[in-house]
Amino acid sequence: MSEALLSQPRLITLEGGEGAGKTSAIAAIRDRLQAAGHDVVLTREPGGTPLAERIRELLLGAQDEPLAAETELLLMFASRAQHVRQIVRPALRRGAFVISDRFTDSSYAYQGAGRGLDPEWIAALERRAVGLKPGLTLLLDLDVREGRARTAGRDLWPDRIESEQDDFFERVRAGFRARAVAEPHRFRVIDAAQPPAGVGAAVEAAIGAYLRTLTDSDLA
Repeated sequence: MSEALLSQPRLITLEGGEGAGKTSAIAAIRDRLQAAGHDVVLTREPGGTPLAERIRELLLGAQDEPLAAETELLLMFASRAQHVRQIVRPALRRGAFVISDRFTDSSYAYQGAGRGLDPEWIAALERRAVGLKPGLTLLLDLDVREGRARTAGRDLWPDRIESEQDDFFERVRAGFRARAVAEPHRFRVIDAAQPPAGVGAAVEAAIGAYLRTLTDSDLA
């Protein structure tokens, strides 16, 4: 694959920490795009294809031995490479919008900022194994303790990453916020501490504004 990293206007990603409300936001984006007559594909990471979902089980399930940070990163990109080739690129080629619950920014935040792995290594994997980046990323930003409180009542059996301590998630949040500062043209930061109606309105406004910037060639 070419190492060029190309922006894809019809690829929209949702990022954020635990309990930020990405599922509701994704539904709002889907409804907005479908109301405008667009074909929409919803997907997620890690996962999105049968093989990638099996890799997800390795990443998030309990293991007989500790999973090294480097192993975690490489498994994430193995899943992502399969996801991009089997789901994302075919959908974009036929003119659909793809909405993904997490994408490569999560690796910079979780494995980079959270685990302390070299972001240059992540960038090299992104260029070689992915080759594309979203046209728009919505970051649902939420205080770590509030997010953990929300998931405490939802996740009776937290997965391997959800079981990390607060300091890990503070680093993850800082990593996401740093990405948003570095790429303000791509990111829209949504205050996820608002009531659900407020978050939904902010998401709707961000999507509406973004669609108005797209040209006919972006939608072709």
